[in-house]
Amino acid sequence: MTQAPQHTPRRFTDSYRGFAGLPPLVGLHTMDEAAATGLTVGESVARLKRIHWSLKRLHGIFVAHITSTPIYELKMAFSLHAHYCAEHVEEFANRVREMRQPPYGLEVPPHASLDLFFDEVLAAPKAEALLLGLYECALPSLIRALENLMADTNRLFDHPTYRVCRLTLVEMQDVQQYGAEAAACLVQERDREQLQDWLTVLGRMLAAAGDLDGKKTPTGENVGRHFSAEPYKYDPVPKRDERFKDPYNMGVNAEAMLFDADVAPFPKTIMLYFKRMREIDVPEMMASILTETSGKPWKYYRDMTRQLWDEARHAMMGEIGFVSMGINWTKIPLNFTWSLGMNTILTPKERHAVLYTIEQGLMPKRIGKEYEWEVAVASANPLTAMIQDYDWADEVLHARIGRDWIVSEIGTQVEAIAYGDKAWTKILVDWKKWQSDGLTEHRNWWPEIYRAACQNEGVEPDPDVLAYSTTYENARADLKAVAG
Repeated sequence: MTQAPQHTPRRFTDSYRGFAGLPPLVGLHTMDEAAATGLTVGESVARLKRIHWSLKRLHGIFVAHITSTPIYELKMAFSLHAHYCAEHVEEFANRVREMRQPPYGLEVPPHASLDLFFDEVLAAPKAEALLLGLYECALPSLIRALENLMADTNRLFDHPTYRVCRLTLVEMQDVQQYGAEAAACLVQERDREQLQDWLTVLGRMLAAAGDLDGKKTPTGENVGRHFSAEPYKYDPVPKRDERFKDPYNMGVNAEAMLFDADVAPFPKTIMLYFKRMREIDVPEMMASILTETSGKPWKYYRDMTRQLWDEARHAMMGEIGFVSMGINWTKIPLNFTWSLGMNTILTPKERHAVLYTIEQGLMPKRIGKEYEWEVAVASANPLTAMIQDYDWADEVLHARIGRDWIVSEIGTQVEAIAYGDKAWTKILVDWKKWQSDGLTEHRNWWPEIYRAACQNEGVEPDPDVLAYSTTYENARADLKAVAG
C-alpha cells in the first residue's frame, strides 16, 4: 500500500506572487501566514462568547453607576462607554450565530470566575475602586482578548471575526485612554495601597478563568468574593459633586421664557443652554430604566443606551454654550428633582412612558424642537444654532425609540401618552415641601446670570427680562398645570 505524502502547505508559499507584484489575499495575509491556518470555528466561537459576555457585563456596570456617581465628567464618560459596549455586544452575538455552533449560550456566563470578576467590579464601593477595576483591570484584559483573537485567527478564513474585533478595539482603546487619565486625576497613591488586596483578588479571578479570553491555562482556583460578598444594590438617588449647588431649586421656568414672543433671542439663548445642560438628569433616569428592566431583546438595551448617550451629549452641549459665553455654570442651580422623582417614585415602565410623553411634546412646531432651533438661528450665534440643530435631530430618533419599545408595550400612541402624562403628575407635587424642609429657597438665579451674560457681551440688560421671575411652582416643563 502506497503511503500518502506528508502534507506541507507552506512548502511552496515563499515564492508565490500576485499579478504584477500585487499583494495576494487582498493584503489580509501573506500566503505564508494564511497557510499557517489559525483558530478552528469552535476555538474562535469560544473566545467570541467570552468577549461578548464581557462587553455585556461592562455595559451593565457603566450604566448602573451613572446615577450614583457624583462627578459630572464621569457620568458623561460612563454614558459614552456604555454606548460603545452596547453597540459591540450585538455585533459579537451576531458573529457567534453565524458560526454553526448552536446552542449559542449567549445568555449564560462562559466561565464562573469571569462572571465573579465582573461582580466584583460592579460592587466597587467608591469611585477610586471602580476606576481601577474598570480601567486598570477589566479594560486591559478586554483589549488583550481582542488583540489575541486578531493575532491568532486566520484573517481570511475568519475575516468577519477579525473585522469585528478590529473595530471594537479602536473604541475600547479610546475608553482605556480616558480611564487611565481619569485614574491619574482621581486615584491617589494611598487609594492604590488600600485597594491592593482587592486588585490582587481581581487578578486571581481572571487567572482562574484563564484570562478574559480563556487563552491561558486556568488556575482553577476557587477565589472568594471580596466587595461582592454583599450583593450589589442599585442606588436610584442621583448624586452630584460639590459644583452642583441647590439641586432642588425650581425657581426659574425656562420654558415660559422661551415661548414668550416678547423676549428677544439673546436671553432665550441662555435659557437654551440651561435646558441643555440640565439634561444631565436624563442619563441619571434612563440608567435606572436600563438597570431595573430585564428580559428584553438586546436591541432594546442598545437603543435605550444610544438615547442615554445622546442625552449626555446634550448636557455637554449646554456646558459648551455656557463656557463660550463666559458664564460660570456652577452659579446656576441645575436641579435633579425630575430624575430623583422619576427614579424613586415611578416604575421603569412609568419612567419610560413619561420620557416618551415629553418627547412627543417636543415634536410640534409651535413649542417643540423646531421652535427652539428657530430661536437659536434668530440669535445669530452659530454655536447655538448648531447645538439646537443636532438636538432636534436626536429627538426625532428618540421619538422613534419610544414608539418601538414603550408604545408597543402599552398599546397605542394615544394610550402611551396618556399613561405617561398621568405618571408625570406623581412627581411634581413637592415644591412647598422641598422649601419647608429647608432643601431649597427656590432662589431666582436668573437676574445674576443674565446680568453677567450681558456684561460679557457688552450690552445693557433689558429691565423687563432682568425682572423675569416665573417659577415651576404651578406649571410643568411643557407648561401644563402641576397636579395638586
